[in-house]
Amino acid sequence: MKILAAHNFYGSSVPSGENRVFLAETALLRQRGHDIVEFTRHSDTIRGRGAVGTLQGALSTPWNPFSARGLRDILRRERPDILHVHNFFPLLSPSIFYAAAGSETAAVMTLHNYRLFCAAGIPMRGGKPCTLCLEQKSVAPALRFGCYRGSRAATAPMAAMIALHRSLRTWERHVDACISLSAFQKDLMVGAGLPEAAVHVKPNFYADPPETLPWDRREEKVVFIGRLGEEKGVQVLLEAWREWGAEAPLLEVIGDGPLRKTLAAVVSEYGLDGRVVFRGQLPFDEAQRCLSHGRLLVVPSLWFETFGMVACEAFALGVPVAASRIGPLPDIVEEGVAGALFEPGNAADLLRVVRGLWSDRERLAAMGRGGRKLFEEKYTADANYRMLMEIYEAALQRRRAKRHPVPVEI
Repeated sequence: MKILAAHNFYGSSVPSGENRVFLAETALLRQRGHDIVEFTRHSDTIRGRGAVGTLQGALSTPWNPFSARGLRDILRRERPDILHVHNFFPLLSPSIFYAAAGSETAAVMTLHNYRLFCAAGIPMRGGKPCTLCLEQKSVAPALRFGCYRGSRAATAPMAAMIALHRSLRTWERHVDACISLSAFQKDLMVGAGLPEAAVHVKPNFYADPPETLPWDRREEKVVFIGRLGEEKGVQVLLEAWREWGAEAPLLEVIGDGPLRKTLAAVVSEYGLDGRVVFRGQLPFDEAQRCLSHGRLLVVPSLWFETFGMVACEAFALGVPVAASRIGPLPDIVEEGVAGALFEPGNAADLLRVVRGLWSDRERLAAMGRGGRKLFEEKYTADANYRMLMEIYEAALQRRRAKRHPVPVEI
């Protein structure tokens, strides 16, 4: 099978799970013998160009005719079976789906976020989940609150993209299959307007994880890995550590983001120096090594994660997970099997759950083994490849039905 994989890489200075998933999935397909053609753009090309780069990104977001033309040329030359789009924002734009219109190439899109209907991409406002635009099927709330980067001007191109392609019915007419990363995300996106028959659930995967480290060789530490932004709930985690006091274990924070300096100041204010350590943004292999030496991963998210890849990584390494009871995380963690859940944004409940786990080492170790079993059942490369092939086949069938509808007898 020939697959044209399209992706707009986010800026290299910003950690991106979407970039990693794109690279991992295309590598998996190549390993299985498929012919992969890539059509990519990099946001680095407009970063650092000041107002000119900002304007270019804004104008490209709703519709980029140059991307559509470039993709059409590749489609005509390569004639792929599948066009698989991961991220089209900001330089590719949804115009690329029109390049495949009328062809036999089936269009597939992975929903790495909620950007089709949420201008911020993250359905969150004021530190809490917000689904007004999805529920109302309107961009008016986003424009009113300036949801993208806290600016109405920055939100306008995003809102224009959402409104334009909702009115054109782009997702219904020109995308043959959407890949949702969880059943929770699928329900939200279908409720916002995606055709249910075209949305398939396929989580991310972890290819070739290392062997799990024996429990007695692990460090006395708890790990957080993620972007240091409001939506990840690290401030709540620090509040819990302050309440825990001198008995709290080492908390290792891996990642970077806009709140790095603020959170570092909070650590000093709370008197947590030495008990909370910021490792910064680490290369993937090093971050995984740090995680594999831990006894617990905490995921204190305040928003609806599309999947929560870090939990899958923890399972692969035999590390139990304590996570917020929000979005898809309860289904992923399977409380009592691979970890435990707490109320999002509630430092007292986070502390209750994590301290309870930490005091019961046998239970903690058993959950680590349970997580590894879950990984082997659901999140291996083999399992993911089978699901992806089924989705590609469904997309091809849907495309053929559109091009050659079954005649109706009258």
